Amino acid sequence: MKKYSKLILALLLVFSLVLFAGCSQSPKTAEQGKADGDKNPKDGPPAEVTKWVMQPCFDSSDAGWGSGVVPWVKAVEEATQGSVKIELLPGGSITSSDEAFSATAAGMIDVYAGWATVYGGEMPEGMLAYGMAMGADTPEEAWEAMWGDKYRIGDIVQKAAHERNVHWGGWTSQGPNAAFTKFPVQKWEDYKGHKMRAGGPQAIFYEAMDGVPVALPGSEIYMSIRLGTIEGTLWDVSGASDMKYHEVVDYAILPGWCPQQHQETFINLDKWNALTDWQREQIEGVFKSTYFETSQMHAEGVQKSLDTLVESGGEIITLSDEEVARMRARCIEKVWPKTAEKSEAAAKGVEIWTQFLKDKGKI
Repeated sequence: MKKYSKLILALLLVFSLVLFAGCSQSPKTAEQGKADGDKNPKDGPPAEVTKWVMQPCFDSSDAGWGSGVVPWVKAVEEATQGSVKIELLPGGSITSSDEAFSATAAGMIDVYAGWATVYGGEMPEGMLAYGMAMGADTPEEAWEAMWGDKYRIGDIVQKAAHERNVHWGGWTSQGPNAAFTKFPVQKWEDYKGHKMRAGGPQAIFYEAMDGVPVALPGSEIYMSIRLGTIEGTLWDVSGASDMKYHEVVDYAILPGWCPQQHQETFINLDKWNALTDWQREQIEGVFKSTYFETSQMHAEGVQKSLDTLVESGGEIITLSDEEVARMRARCIEKVWPKTAEKSEAAAKGVEIWTQFLKDKGKI
């Protein structure tokens, strides 16, 4: 009995010492953490400011600049209470636009913005976020497919991004990517044989419509249409007026081959992981709000661009519901498999996209 009494007394003594030590060291507040140089406060910004350099694959002349990356940069800086600062440089400042995504993965650039990660060439799963041909009709539908509890296609894209040493941190719908043409289109067969500037996923779509895609730099499109080298271009509607296409085309064909084209923002994964938990939570917290904010900004740009075309004597042709259904069926048959064949993850995403459209009664 004495043996057990001594053991109990010893345990009580140890417990008292531990309790005393714990009471004498209170947890740091966020302010104390900053004052002490704590790099990982749990509920506030760190003392040290993180500076990032961002180079999209475009410059300020693109609609994605003022209505996409600028609001995102502002939201990130405000959400992190100035503990993350982003220097925004135009495409080509550090590396070429085509190399900007890979440069971000390598750490030469901290943040990148562009489309389908160079149209899916370097990350095919990016096509799932860019927008499927004749896929979602509204930003709300796109968000549901990507982040809705039933679908979560975004998780596939994020996993693929991490495998390439980048983190998907921003997203915006730029509205429809439509055809701006010198010829009228009432059904998809009307594209047959016509030469149009189309790159990446646009070219895959246009070939499926029996058109003739022509690869051209964006800077050469306007003059090529004027000279008759091509008969139009596929382009995001919100940025068409900035490119002056209304001066050289006669028609805009809606809802476009991709009714909701998206632009994505990626952060170098090492730089992302170097942030505090609080900073990452703050940035993740503005992902959805900036998506809908910038998508609305692009929607306003779409209407402005269409108004400019009409004022210049052009015509807007909106395809019938029956023709949209025909075109969607052809895209699912001829275009979507081109994305699915690029990787197992992309194939899984296409499968979920297909189920999403079935659930919506579109197919």
